[in-house]
Amino acid sequence: MTPAAPALLPIGINLDGVLLHDGLSTPQAQTRMAWVRHSGAFDYIEKNIDPSEDFQPYFRWVDLFGVPIRVFGGIFCAGQDEHRMRWGLRTAGHLGARVFNMQLYARHADGRAISDRQVADFFLDALEHGQQSGCQPALEVHVDMWSERFHRVEAVANLLAQSHVNLAITLDHSHLVFKIDNAQELAASGLEPGGDGGRSYLAPGQANTLYAQWLQNGWVAHAHTRSVATGVSHNSRARRTRDLPGRAIQYPLVEAAAGQMQATWQADALHTWKAAVRDMLAFMHAHPGRAPQQVSCEFIPFADYGGGARYSIWDNNLACAQWLRQEWAALQVPAAAACA
Repeated sequence: MTPAAPALLPIGINLDGVLLHDGLSTPQAQTRMAWVRHSGAFDYIEKNIDPSEDFQPYFRWVDLFGVPIRVFGGIFCAGQDEHRMRWGLRTAGHLGARVFNMQLYARHADGRAISDRQVADFFLDALEHGQQSGCQPALEVHVDMWSERFHRVEAVANLLAQSHVNLAITLDHSHLVFKIDNAQELAASGLEPGGDGGRSYLAPGQANTLYAQWLQNGWVAHAHTRSVATGVSHNSRARRTRDLPGRAIQYPLVEAAAGQMQATWQADALHTWKAAVRDMLAFMHAHPGRAPQQVSCEFIPFADYGGGARYSIWDNNLACAQWLRQEWAALQVPAAAACA
């Protein structure tokens, strides 16, 4: 029997996004979990591994606040972090997490660019340990990682298919859509601007849209949502490594007041991202056995995202959760009408 999509889509929040903005003191982890619990807006928490953090209290806080950690994950370097990755998968299993989200650096520990074969082997290692813990590893398509060269996703999937293994990725449209009309960002992904600013690969509704192909192939195991605008060159309010300006991988969903962001907020700037996420939700609803059935909201601080801005990151996560629920509810209407 074909599984049915849930009437209510489980929606989570990355714990890094439980704060107002980085101009104020960051709440303690326990306080953040209390915010999530008392908001009633989220069904679960997504938590990243911090190597310097004592994780033991989280087991108690999950019980205390009654909000599960359904997604666990971190950033890894192949040839160096396999032990931490395996620990993370064991811990995720103990927590009852369903997905272990992995960002994998573009360089191997030996200093060379990581090969497709090394990416595939890292995933196979994670999959073996994930099967033991009952947690699905997923490689996130993300800037500064091996997958920023977007066409490599298919190459790694083809290598895994030789071992009769299906690739599992985390899709976050913001890491693709923000590159539209940005020649420097398109070049970083090995894409030519052409005459359409990269839309043929990165905009919804195109024959070669990469993330639509990933969904159709059944590779998307988890999803993040964070709104972006196209054609924004950088985040002028924050600096990242090598004193470069931050990248523009976050544009508020909620109207920002004057002075809270680097430019004047415009609702129309969200059109492309919203259309892309709507397409994903429609696919999830129509193909529940081949697509994720949960989404994490991920408005966060840090230089490439909301670093230096003064709009409320927490309010944007709350608004994103509400918008996702509204969009999901709208997908129920045709099904309900057909049964009437």
